[in-house]
Amino acid sequence: MSSPLDIDLDIYHDEAELLAALRRQERLACTCMFKQFAHRLHTLAHTMLKDADEADDVVQESFIQACAHIRNFEGRSSLHTWLYRITTNTALMRRRRKEFATVTLATYNQDEPVSAELVAYLVDDNSTPDQAVLSKELREHIYQAVRSLPLALREAFILRMIDGLSTKDAAAKLGIEESALKVRVHRARQELRRKLGNMNGA
Repeated sequence: MSSPLDIDLDIYHDEAELLAALRRQERLACTCMFKQFAHRLHTLAHTMLKDADEADDVVQESFIQACAHIRNFEGRSSLHTWLYRITTNTALMRRRRKEFATVTLATYNQDEPVSAELVAYLVDDNSTPDQAVLSKELREHIYQAVRSLPLALREAFILRMIDGLSTKDAAAKLGIEESALKVRVHRARQELRRKLGNMNGA
């Protein structure tokens, strides 16, 4: 399967023509920009994150941001310098989120009380707090299940359900829309319920 990097799209003679096409929102302009700069920016992101898959995500997100906000580019620097800054900021934000989620989870002590409300929320929509058995084994199961979540789901779930932030504050902390935060928490809950099973029926 071909990728944008495999397609010959050298239809703009120089950066000025490419920039003009980007500002006109020509269909192929963003793909041409991706072809021209993606490899160097992926190297940058990989150096910062030490993970090829995360670097792929950062580069993709950076180009989406760049194409969406090209009208804000004033031309005081080269396109590469502008994209370099966007990619650096995106990678730094991702790294901070990862560090935050790791540190926050580390403070979630398996021996500390786990709220019955949280267990009921995870286990069964129809359960009530007094129906949840808060044993040490249960705490360990919850801890390990939360720890095994993908980063994006884990950080959203920790902020909302463990740290107790509001949807608005948790979304702001992660730099995402409230609707996206709700989707991540919902998916985290589904995954945790799958891992933990229906404890009321156990």
